[in-house]
Amino acid sequence: MRRESDTKTKLLQTALELIWENSYGSVSVDDICQRASVNKGSFYYAFKSKSDLAVAAFEHHWNEKRPLLDEIFSSQVTPLSRLEHYCNHVVRDQLVKYEKIGKMCGCPFSSIGSELSTQDEQIRRKAHELAERAMRYLSATLADAIAEGSIDAKDPVELAREVFCYAKGLIMQAKIENNPDILKCLKNGIFRLVAAKSPLVTSS
Repeated sequence: MRRESDTKTKLLQTALELIWENSYGSVSVDDICQRASVNKGSFYYAFKSKSDLAVAAFEHHWNEKRPLLDEIFSSQVTPLSRLEHYCNHVVRDQLVKYEKIGKMCGCPFSSIGSELSTQDEQIRRKAHELAERAMRYLSATLADAIAEGSIDAKDPVELAREVFCYAKGLIMQAKIENNPDILKCLKNGIFRLVAAKSPLVTSS
């Protein structure tokens, strides 16, 4: 017999996968239960609604990816190397999904946020919250870059928002065109945006 914690984890992982690869609106509770091999009674025991599951699933996904983000943005790494590693990670994350299912899926947080921002307030808040968390990594990195003189800017928070929005916009366009090649300009575009004084390391 499957334990309650196992059932909940399976629902979280399945919901993220289905919503990311399709859309929130096109995925039903029945779809999630069928893919997860969980009955609807167990679903509603664990979550009050699909919306509650989606919020929990995206928090779960963030917690799974946070150790990698901590590594990428480690203060032991130079600021511009952190920024370059972030770009590499973004591209790699998208390409893994593309190679698996044959289509660009975009950022799961941005996709569900843009889809439901006018329809579901708790999902909009969660998408916004996760975006802010990501931007804090970027702003800390850019503040360090400013302090060491490798970029010339005054407001790392505002610059982090510009970098984040550029990255998410590029990812969204790659999804619209189903064209991973669009992401090839991510790294150079971000380094132009921050006006970095040092050349790219060009690590993979």
